[in-house]
Amino acid sequence: MAKAPVLTPRAEDFPRWYQDLINKAELADNGPVRGTMVIRPYGYGLWERMQQEMDARIKDAGAQNAYFPLFIPQSYLTREAEHVEGFAPELAVVTHGGGKELDEPVVVRPTSETIINDYFSKWVQSYRDLPLLINQWANVVRWEMRPRVFLRTSEFLWQEGHTAHATYEDARDYAARIHRDVYADFMINVLGIDVVLGRKTAKERFAGAINTLTLEGMMGDGKALQMGTSHELGTNFAKAFNTQYLSKEGKQELVWQTSWGVSTRMVGGLIMSHGDDSGLRVPPRLAAVQVVVVAIKGDEAVAKAREVGDRLKAAGLRVQVDDRIDTPFGRRAVDWELKGVPVRVEIGPRDLEAGTAMLARRIPGGKEPVSLDALAGLLPALLEEDQALLLKQSRERRESRTSDVATLAEAAEAAVAGGWARIPWADLGPEGEAKLAEQAVSVRCLVAEDGSVPDADDAPGTVAIVARAY
Repeated sequence: MAKAPVLTPRAEDFPRWYQDLINKAELADNGPVRGTMVIRPYGYGLWERMQQEMDARIKDAGAQNAYFPLFIPQSYLTREAEHVEGFAPELAVVTHGGGKELDEPVVVRPTSETIINDYFSKWVQSYRDLPLLINQWANVVRWEMRPRVFLRTSEFLWQEGHTAHATYEDARDYAARIHRDVYADFMINVLGIDVVLGRKTAKERFAGAINTLTLEGMMGDGKALQMGTSHELGTNFAKAFNTQYLSKEGKQELVWQTSWGVSTRMVGGLIMSHGDDSGLRVPPRLAAVQVVVVAIKGDEAVAKAREVGDRLKAAGLRVQVDDRIDTPFGRRAVDWELKGVPVRVEIGPRDLEAGTAMLARRIPGGKEPVSLDALAGLLPALLEEDQALLLKQSRERRESRTSDVATLAEAAEAAVAGGWARIPWADLGPEGEAKLAEQAVSVRCLVAEDGSVPDADDAPGTVAIVARAY
């Protein structure tokens, strides 16, 4: 009798495969309140590595970490009309505390533009206080009607950056710097996802922004996922919160602002971009565990596995030793396949006799015997090969499933069939965008003909990227 597959095949039911993988790889579980999630240690380890990589890049861009309250007075949100309108359906509002009705309801943080601006207005007095570059790592709550673990949850983890600048140009350039040098660099070079950088249409723009820059990734089923955004806020929040500075010329001026964020949604993007029918495939540069050294059976194999693990750690690799010889080897091998650890080094009695280990590579697949003495010198280069392969596969999938089209009907057909379409924005426009929305198809972003980010929606030669999205 054939053994049942551990996961539902992707081609058979992609959403079911996604949920199966999250459960079987022990990444997360559903929380007790609808739309919430419990992130399990292995899943949280992925998020921690994302945090570490992102935090270093954010600090290199000059921002400092801070923390602002979870509870925001409801009146703060009403100060910026577009902002409150955009978030109103998703708000969680607290009306009682300590057994009493509150004098003013408080909103559980959906994003922090309003409360941070209240403090920016106190902290910024002079041009010498600018630019003010703040980031926070926090949780946010948005009451999600159609939850899906990691992709859309009522509570999720993220970073949100907020900055104030003396001029429009400074704010514009900083938003673009975050978009390009922080987010795109991380997603392409660490996550191994070949994201498209573009600008959102007016319809898709962040509530209260004058421009939103986005990074869109194609998932394994051809749908798009918005991986992160960077917003130019103009002076909208500065006007609402009276955030001004005294210029060098002695005039009171409004600050120009940005905000930008990525979230645990990236874990979902990682799964759907790189996962296969055997489980997750974690890019080596991201992996909390790059190499697992597995003792197959016997005390001698356990001792050698620990010795090899120490040697690989000394070589700068992130290593875990699996010496649970009371658990069948086959079960452990399947578990590590599910978790997507890039390299598995298997050591058993026969390997000890030969002075070798069996090297299993998760990303390209395949096994081969390797000298134990050669491992530390061999693995770093193999891990870099595997990192490059994931990015190559991501790029090839996007390019092979993206069509250049000339009509709205062709764009919708390509998206419904599980791909992306490129169509001149001048031929589509807001009217065509609205018609696509009736078929659950959206304009993911606008790009220039050469793939760069256009300076304006109506810039000559602007192309719309059209797809179905998560």
